[in-house]
Amino acid sequence: QVQLVESGGGLVQAGGSLRLSCAASGLTFSNYIMGWFRQAPGKEREFVAAISRSALNRNYANSVKNRFTITRDNAKNTVYLQMNSLKPEDTAVYSCAAARRVYDDVVRTTSEYDYWGQGTQVTVSS
Repeated sequence: QVQLVESGGGLVQAGGSLRLSCAASGLTFSNYIMGWFRQAPGKEREFVAAISRSALNRNYANSVKNRFTITRDNAKNTVYLQMNSLKPEDTAVYSCAAARRVYDDVVRTTSEYDYWGQGTQVTVSS
């Protein structure tokens, strides 16, 4: 049974930082592209960042570029999202997702991901 479990969310002031973690089990982690998505109240789920199987390729939403960094540790079956210079508009539930692929690339669309975590709340106060 595949499980993705996020942690690290919380309440932070604008300009602050948080580091999210997503621990995966029940799958061969290195075979999966990993992504982070977020959903704010009343809004559609949106892409945040993705990292390829080897970590050589990464892709970010324009809204988080140069503020957020996605990394992965294949030995620990974990993907991370370092979030710096947080803004109130970053407030959302953040979820990680896994997409099984043969190639070492990234994907941005929700429909391409096979497994999802439950999410962790990030709240940024002004």
